[in-house]
Formats: sequence, C-alpha cells, structure tokens
Amino acid sequence: MVAEPVGGEAAPAGVAAAAGAAAEGHGCPGAASAEAAVSGAAGEDAVGPAPAGRPKPLHDPDPYGTPPYGEPGPWAPAPPVQHPAATPAQGTPLPPAVLAAPVPGPVAAATPAQGTPLPPPVLAAPVPAPTPVAAPAAPQGGSGEPWQRYDPWAAPPAGQQPPGPAPFQQIPLQQTGARVLTDAERKRRATRRLLGWALVIALVSGGLGGLLGAYVEREGAGDATVPQAGKVPAGRAPNSVAGIAARALPSVVTLHVKGDDEAGTGTGFVLDTHGHILTNNHVVQPAASGGEISVTFSSGDTARAKVVGRDSGYDLAVVQVSGVRGLTPLPLGDSDDVKVGDPVVAIGAPFDLANTVTSGIISAKERPITAGGEKGDGSDVSYVDALQTDAPINPGNSGGPLLDSRARVIGINSAIRSADSGSGSEAGQAGSIGLGFAIPVNQAKRVAEELIDKGHATHPVIGVTLDMGYTGDGARIDTRSASGGPAVLTGGPGERAGLKSGDVITAVDGERVHTGEELIVKIRAHRPGDRLRLTVRHGGAERAVSLVLGASEQN
Repeated sequence: MVAEPVGGEAAPAGVAAAAGAAAEGHGCPGAASAEAAVSGAAGEDAVGPAPAGRPKPLHDPDPYGTPPYGEPGPWAPAPPVQHPAATPAQGTPLPPAVLAAPVPGPVAAATPAQGTPLPPPVLAAPVPAPTPVAAPAAPQGGSGEPWQRYDPWAAPPAGQQPPGPAPFQQIPLQQTGARVLTDAERKRRATRRLLGWALVIALVSGGLGGLLGAYVEREGAGDATVPQAGKVPAGRAPNSVAGIAARALPSVVTLHVKGDDEAGTGTGFVLDTHGHILTNNHVVQPAASGGEISVTFSSGDTARAKVVGRDSGYDLAVVQVSGVRGLTPLPLGDSDDVKVGDPVVAIGAPFDLANTVTSGIISAKERPITAGGEKGDGSDVSYVDALQTDAPINPGNSGGPLLDSRARVIGINSAIRSADSGSGSEAGQAGSIGLGFAIPVNQAKRVAEELIDKGHATHPVIGVTLDMGYTGDGARIDTRSASGGPAVLTGGPGERAGLKSGDVITAVDGERVHTGEELIVKIRAHRPGDRLRLTVRHGGAERAVSLVLGASEQN
C-alpha cells in the first residue's frame, strides 16, 4: 500500500517505491524515521482527511502529552542494529564487519495556525541505499568489546601472530591444563633443584663433621703429625748406629701410663698406618681397668691411646692412637735368622729419658725367661724364649724395639737381670749390667695380629698339668690337675699322643729340657697346630712321642 500525502496529491511512484524498498530491504532505523515523519504530518492537527487504510489508534490521545501516547517528542533516532556474524569453521578467516550508515529521517513540517491552509508537503529526495563501510578494527588493547577482537578457537590470519607475549604463543598444554615448560625453563628449574640438593648435602655433611669432631675431641684423639722415616746423616753408613737411629727414631714412641694405684713409663713402636703400637703388657697394666695412656712421638707431639688387646702370657699388648698423620711403621725382621754376635741397637726411654739409643750384640738365643708372678697363682707369669743382648736396657726401655743392622725389628725389649733383684722384669729399679732380654719378633708378630683382630691371643698347649715343684732333670707330668681332675686332659693333645701321669719330658725336637718352665717356653715358641717331637722317659725307659699342639685362649 502506498501512503498518500496530506495535500491529496499523489507522490511520484518512483519516490515511494524507493523509500519502501529501502525500508523493507534493510530494516534500518532510517526507514522507521521516515515513516514516523509521515505519520506526524498526518496527525490530529493536520488539515485534510486521514489517509485511507491507516489503522485507528487503540486508545485516545494522552491529554498530558506523555510519550509515546501523545505527540511525538524530539527523540533521537535509535542506533543502528548490529547483527552478530556467524562463526565460520575452525581456521576460516573472517571478512571484515560491514556496518550500515544511518539514514536521516525527514524533518517534520511546522504546524500552522488553526484554519490556515497548508502548502503541499515537500518530500525529501529519495535516499540511496547506504554503501557498506568496513567497520574500523578495534585497536589492540583498546576499549572494544572482547568478542569483537578475540576468538580463542580461531586460527590467526596468515602472516599475523596471535595476541599475547611471544613465549606463550605456540606452547602446548598438558592434560592438567598447565602449560609445557620450555627448554630454558626446564634448565633453570633443574639448576635450582641441583643447587637445593647441594645445599642440603652441605648442611648434612657439616652436621656430621661437627658430630665427628666433637666425638674425636671427647675421645681425646690428638692431631699430631709424625715425621716420615729419617734420612741417614751425611757421612754415616746406613748400617751404622747413627744411620739406624735416624731411620728408626720417628717410629718409636714413649708411653706414660696412669692407673688408680700406680703409674709408669714405657716404650713402643708403630706397627701400621692405622695407629697400632706394640709394647709390653706390663707397661699398660696400670691402665687396664680404666686408666689413661699418653703417647709421645719423637717430634714432641702427644696423643691419647686406648688398649686394643693384651696378653700376660706373652707379655705383649697393642694400643692405638687416632688422628695422627704421617705414621711410618718400623719394618719387621726375622728373629730365627739372628746369630749370636750380630750387632743390635736398642731404643727406649730409660728412666723417662725418651729417644735413648744404645748398642750391643746378640749374646745368646732361646733363653727361657719367666717374668711377673706378682699374683701368686701364676696367671700373670710370662714365658719368653728370649734373645739375650748386652745392649744397655734399663727401666723405661720395656716395649722398645731391638733392631738389627738394617734397622729392622728383631725383638721387643722386655726384661733385664739386675744385680740386686735376680731375673725378672724392670720392676726393680736397678740399672743395666749387660743382661737384657727381648721377645723374638716372630713370636710377637703372631700375637700382635691376634690382639688386633680378636682382642686376645691363643696359646699353644699339650693338654697336661706339669709338676712345677719337680727337682729332677726334665719336666714331669703331675698326678692331678689344679682343679683335682686328671693331669692329662681327656681328649686333649697329650692324651691322643699317649702321654700319662708321671711321664718326664726331657727334650723337644731334639733340644734338652731341664725344667717345667723351659718346656712351657719351648711350647710357647710355636703356633697352635704345629707338630712337636717329644722325648719322654717313664720308669727308666725313653720313647719318642709325636704331638700336635692344641690352642687355649687363657692368658
């Protein structure tokens, strides 16, 4: 239907058709404004009849003129309608948005005074269809709406990078939604983790070191530095006394022992780099039940020591120092290869005069020496198949080394014979008269190894009880043991070899035996398991007996 103007003249068909096409095709606010303008011209104050076909208002005009029931007010045209564009398939680029330019509406004619005829209305020239204008893209980071400038699922146009910081543009996500770390971030995290573990290890190590240091300090371990083996002085032969002393002195120590009831001084020498020192049992006896042992080296450094093991039957003991650097063990020789007349050097601390060197020769071998016996039951008696020397040995030399011409240990100085005290240890404070005795190093080596490994030493035995009061020649087997049992141990080595009570043993491996002490010394010079050939006399008849030595752990 075509609207007719108020004046009754028909509008040109082209103009009406163009306006209707514009309003119908675009649905824009400009068409609505045009229609409102025409309606306003045909209002209540207009002159002439109402256009045919115009619908009648459903209500009377509002007397108060309240929009929208009264006269049209000076309302601004509505903004253009913006239809959301359809979302294309993933990866399809979107065309730029097209916004229609607003079409201005016709201006309403002024209302003339009552009864004044109106001139024919002049319609506005036809408005051409608006040319599509590309909407300006919202600047990045501007105030545009978020959905107008970012689609999280759309691929970026070719040649254009998606917005956001560069490190996060092409990074995939994990299943948990967290982003995958880059190589640089992984390296930094690994470095931080490594530094953290290093700090933890350093703290733990420092704590352990502090605890160890406190323990060492509490135990009294010294921090002495022992010099290495000395060099032979210029112009002195290595096998001279000066040459021997220079090489051996750094490995010889002086022991000061304090106990509840007594104190004493002795000598020892380094056995190995672990701090083990060999000396006599009677030297460390005062500290056996909780005393103190102080070790002084030739350099003057001092360290505390503890008893590792001791044996009164051999008169040997091993002590150990901790925290001492530069220990040089003395080399051990072969005491079985020693000959009477060989030169020897003795080192010790006679009367607490440390680093005293004396020299002499081997005066005799295989001297049966017994020492000790203060307890009365014979449990502390030492039986030594000793080397005899005329090198001056005095109280304080006990436990010191007896060296051969190549500075090797061949014996451990243990006992002297004094003019006023008979045979025995150094308990009698008399001086040397040229009769000193040393434990052969072959025997001492076996005992020292057992003391270090087990804390005690084994003794070779034949399994019989000797009559120590027998005054005849030889060693006689008693009729009863000390406990009242049989003198020949049931199932022992002597019973297996055929020994009986009353038998007199006169020789061991062809060497004569005159007393029971000599027989014990001969037996102690061997190892458990060695086989001995005994000469036995019973009732005037002699026979040969082959016997394998047993072992006893009693001192």
